[in-house]
This record gives sequence, structure tokens and C-alpha cells, in this order.
Amino acid sequence: VRSCYDEGKRTAETLTMDYHRGAGVEVRIARIFNTYGPRMCIDDGRVVSNFVAQALRKEPLTVYGDGKQTRSFQFVSDLVEGLMRLMEGEHVGPFNLGNPGEFTMMELAQVVQETIDPNAKIEFRPNTEDDPHKRKPDISKAKELLGWEPVIPLRKGLPMMVSDFRQRIFGDHKDGSSDMSSTA
Repeated sequence: VRSCYDEGKRTAETLTMDYHRGAGVEVRIARIFNTYGPRMCIDDGRVVSNFVAQALRKEPLTVYGDGKQTRSFQFVSDLVEGLMRLMEGEHVGPFNLGNPGEFTMMELAQVVQETIDPNAKIEFRPNTEDDPHKRKPDISKAKELLGWEPVIPLRKGLPMMVSDFRQRIFGDHKDGSSDMSSTA
């Protein structure tokens, strides 16, 4: 079921390297892992945005399977910094850009509960076919060659995303959030 997704990424990397080797095209390859933050599409189907939107709307948080599968989550500004270092550097890659800190889906649901609504309910549903049990990036190459690693932990980044989602869903500024589109 997931083969088109997995093989599509492999094909893109292969073609990129073929152009690099055969035609001398300057390229960079980043393998981007789960990223979250303000301005994400609210209903994009990604687990962090799903949980945040569900909790804000007072809907149950949907956990697939037993909730023991793990993922890692990087804040968007960490990804941007990694991509900038990759693009400005001399190394082609591939580089894993992600946060190696792992959370089970249940732990993520609990962090969202703590951040938004301690009374939010969790609803279990059958797991999707071919769902990987573990996803954790090895960022040692990015650390060594790009001098990059993520710096914003989930518990610090999530409230910034929640403030943005709350404002866009309800149009309010609860928790002292400000209009994220105004920058100085």
C-alpha cells in the first residue's frame, strides 16, 4: 500500500543523482521527517495537526492501532535552518532532517491533551495497512557535515502551533497569542 510513496521518493533521489553525476547539475538531497508548526493546513491529515484541530474542536483525538508506534517531530524553524545549511553548503546529501526524539502516538496525544485540554478524549481506530511501527531519523551526518540539529522540543513548539490553529479556527487570541502574520 505504501510502495508508491516510498518508491516515489527513491526514484526522485535516483534521478537527482543521475543528473548530478551525468550532467554536472548542482543538487542537494534532503530527507524531511515529520514537521509541525504554525501555518500548517489545519486539516492536512498529519497526526500533529489532526490532534491539535481535534482537541481545539472538542473532538476525540484519533489514535490508530494501539498507539505504540513511534514518530519524531521537528518544529518548522528547525527544518528551515537545516535546509538553509544544506543549500548553502557544499555537500550533496542525502541528509536526514528531523528530530530524533521519539514519541509514541499515545505520548503525542497526551502532550496535546496537556497543552490544550486535559479532558480531551482519545478514540482508538484500527491501524492503517503497512503503518511503520517506528520512524526515527539518524541525523549524525547532518550534525557532522552541516553542523545542524533541531533545537526546539515538542513541548515548546506545540504551544506556538496551537495558538496559530486556535486563532484560525476561532478567530480569537486566547493564551496571549498574537497575529503571527505581523513580523517586524
